[in-house]
Amino acid sequence: MAAGLRPLGIGRRWSPGAFVAAGLLALILGTLGTVAIHAGGLTALGSWDWRAVWFTLWQAALSATLSAALAIPVARALARRRFVGRRLLITLLGAPFILPVIVAVTGLISVFGRSGLVNGLLVPLGFGPVSVYGWHGVILAHVFFNLPLCVRMILHGWQAIPAERFRLAQSLDFAPADIARHLERPMLREVLPGAWLAVFLVCLTSFAVALALGGGPRATTVELAIYQAFRFDFDMGRAATLGLVQVGLCVLALLLAAGVAAPAGFGAGLDRAAPALAPPGWRRGADLAVIALAAAFLLVPILSVTLAGAPRIAELPPSVWEAAGRSIVMALISAVLALAVSLMLALSVAAGQRWTEAAGMLPLVASPLVLGTGLFLLLRGLASATQLALPVTVAINAVMALPFALRILIPAARALRHDYGRLADSLGMTGAARLRLLILPRLSRPLGFAGGLSAALAMGDLGVITLFADSRSPTLPLMLYQLMNSYRMADAAACSVLLMAISFALFWAFDRGGRLNAAA
Repeated sequence: MAAGLRPLGIGRRWSPGAFVAAGLLALILGTLGTVAIHAGGLTALGSWDWRAVWFTLWQAALSATLSAALAIPVARALARRRFVGRRLLITLLGAPFILPVIVAVTGLISVFGRSGLVNGLLVPLGFGPVSVYGWHGVILAHVFFNLPLCVRMILHGWQAIPAERFRLAQSLDFAPADIARHLERPMLREVLPGAWLAVFLVCLTSFAVALALGGGPRATTVELAIYQAFRFDFDMGRAATLGLVQVGLCVLALLLAAGVAAPAGFGAGLDRAAPALAPPGWRRGADLAVIALAAAFLLVPILSVTLAGAPRIAELPPSVWEAAGRSIVMALISAVLALAVSLMLALSVAAGQRWTEAAGMLPLVASPLVLGTGLFLLLRGLASATQLALPVTVAINAVMALPFALRILIPAARALRHDYGRLADSLGMTGAARLRLLILPRLSRPLGFAGGLSAALAMGDLGVITLFADSRSPTLPLMLYQLMNSYRMADAAACSVLLMAISFALFWAFDRGGRLNAAA
C-alpha cells in the first residue's frame, strides 16, 4: 500500500504531510504547554476575570441563539421564494465572513452610533440616543457577522430535503403548517444545533468586536482579558491561566458539537429540482419583508461606511498607505504558507493518513491570542516583543486559516486520488512532475478559493498584532483601530473602505487565478 503512495510523495510514515502535521502539533501543543507551565492556577484569577468568563459564555450563548432564531425565517423565505437578484443576495450573505471585523464595526457605528443613522431618526421623535458600546453592541456585532452564516447553513438544510418529499407534500395538498411539521422541523432538528454551536464557538473566541465595542467592566471577554493582562499589566501568569480557560471552553464547545445533531431521516432523492411550494397571501408579503429587513441589516452598514469613506481615500496620510503595504505583504505570505501546509495535509489525508487531518483542525481549540502568548513566552529570551510582532502575526494567521483551507481541499484531494491516482502511478508520474502536471491543475479551483479566503482573513486580522506591535509598525487594521480611538472617524471611514477593498481584491485575485488555471 505504501509503495503505491510514494509516487505522490505520500508514504505511510514519512510523507511531507506527516512531517508538516508533526511540526504543527509541536507548534500548537508546545505553545499551549508553555502557557500551561506559566499558568498560575485558577487561584490567580480574580473576581473580574471570572466575570469575564461568565460574560464570554453568556454573550456567546445569546448571540448564537439570536443569530439562529433570526436566520430561520430568512432561510425559509429564500428557500421558497424566487425573485430577481436572489442568487446575488445569497452570494452577498457570505460577504461578512471575509469582511474585516474592524471594518464591520466601523459600519455598525456609522448606523447605530451616537451620530449614526438610527439616532438621526430616533432623536427628532423624542427618543433618547442609542449607544452601540457595551454588551448590547458586542451582541449586535456578533449577530451581524453570524446571521449570514446561520442563514447559509439552514438554507443548505432546506435545499438538502429531497424534491420527492416536496412533490409528495404537494400531491397530498399539505398546508404550510403540515409542511412545517413533517419537513421543516425535522430538518431544523438536524441542522440547527450545528449552526448554533458553530456561532457559539466563533463568539467564544471573539476579540476585535469586544476590543472596539466592549471593554467595560460588564463587557469584557476572556480574549480581551488576556490582552489586558498581557499588554497593560504584563501579568504572564494571569494571561496564561486565562488562555487555558479559553482553550477549555473551546474544547467543551467542540465536544458538544460532535454529538448534538439528530438525523432528519428523509433518505436519498433523485437530485431533481424541488417544486415551488410558496404559500400565497400574507405569507408572501411576510417573506419579502423578512428578506428586505435582513438585507438592510447586513448591507446598510457596509454601504454607509463606503459612502462616507470612499471620497476621502486620496486624503489618507502616508502612514496609512505604509500600513496597507505592510498588511498586503503579510497577508500574501500567510496565504502562501497556509496553502502549502494545507495542500500537503490534504494529500496525506487523501492517502489515508487521517491523523494529519486532526493536526490541521487543532487550531480550532486555541485562539490567536493564546498562541501568541505562548510564542512570546517561548521566544522572549531571543527577541523583543516588537521584533516578534510581524513574523509571529504572519505565522499565526497562516495557522488559523488551516481548518478552513483543509475543509475546502480535502474533498477535492480525495476525488483527485480516486480518479487519477492509479493512472498517474502507471505512468510513473512522481515528485515535481506529478505536482506540476496533475495536482496543481486539478486542484487549482479549491486552491484559489482557499488562498483567497486565507489572504482576506489575514488582511483583516486584528488579534495577535495588538499584543506585540508598537506605533512604528502597525498593520492596516491596527491603524484603523487607532484612528477610531482618536475619534478621527472621517479618516477611519476612509481607512475602512481601503481595508475592505484590499481584502475583497485579494480574495478575488486568488479565486479568479484558480479558476483561470483550471480552465487552462
